[in-house]
Amino acid sequence: MEKTASELAQMLGGSVSGNPDAVVCCLGKIESASEGELTFLSNPKYEKYIYDCGASIAIVANDFEPSSDLPESLTLIKVNDPYSSFALLLQAYEQINKRQPGVDATAIIHKGAKVGEGCHIGTGVIIEDGAEVGAYSELRAGVYIGKNAILGERCLLFSGVQILDKCSLGNDCTVQSNTVIGSEGFGFTPKDDGSYSKIPQIGNVVIEDNCDIGAGCTIDRATLGSTLIKKGCKLDNLIQIAHNVEIGEYTVIAAQSGIAGSTILGKNCLIGGQVGFAGHLKIADGSKFGAKTGVSKNITTPDTILQGIPAMPMRAYQKFQIGLRSLVKDFYNNKDSNK
Repeated sequence: MEKTASELAQMLGGSVSGNPDAVVCCLGKIESASEGELTFLSNPKYEKYIYDCGASIAIVANDFEPSSDLPESLTLIKVNDPYSSFALLLQAYEQINKRQPGVDATAIIHKGAKVGEGCHIGTGVIIEDGAEVGAYSELRAGVYIGKNAILGERCLLFSGVQILDKCSLGNDCTVQSNTVIGSEGFGFTPKDDGSYSKIPQIGNVVIEDNCDIGAGCTIDRATLGSTLIKKGCKLDNLIQIAHNVEIGEYTVIAAQSGIAGSTILGKNCLIGGQVGFAGHLKIADGSKFGAKTGVSKNITTPDTILQGIPAMPMRAYQKFQIGLRSLVKDFYNNKDSNK
């Protein structure tokens, strides 16, 4: 991607301060960018780096006024929102790096499968009988698509993703490496002799349009019916979604969180890292959970902020922490604390 400052300014609706013919071919961090790279400044705490910046072009806010001399080789592009503008360039760069349409010679596609036009089917991909891959989707090396699974249009599956039998993804979904969609749910029933009998999991997973799933996630198929992730959800890496869970529209979940079976999360929820949900719960729309929260009861009031184990409203959690610290302080100030 080789662009001049004037071309980039036109693309972003900004203005050039410096050399309009400055050329960049790649993107870089403001702390370490070098000649030929484009960077951006949106957070004031990183401003100190721009005065030593080796980049050829930097995107800054319209109201940015340097407090010291800038490098002579640095050209500025001034825009309304540097972060959003840089995000647009990242998206354009990602499009340039997309794999070309075609089917690798090592891919195995069952004669009963359907692959839409303009798809990239990479090295070692396996597509089973009855599966459907939508147009312009990209399946990178080692992807597995199970029997009767459905993948929508313009999806991107990174290497090692497995979409197992009967599961479906909507349009414009991205799934990062080594995620498994449709693994068997954790279902066992105790027997008289103390052992366990497995309960077959015969449902599937349904993921709607515009969802992003991180790397190393496991989303279990339902016992009956569907585990459901509704449109616009964003899941970070290393997340476990158990059987028959439902996640509402535009909910965002950070890494290492886990949701036990049959729990229903409302729409527009925000889940911090390492949050755990017990099974068979109902969580109201707009609920927000701080990192490492343990949720064991239904949350019925929308837009509540919760934290702690067990989960409690944020203000109650803050009071609890103040009280706990007071107890600890009293304990260590007590000369007889070891008795």
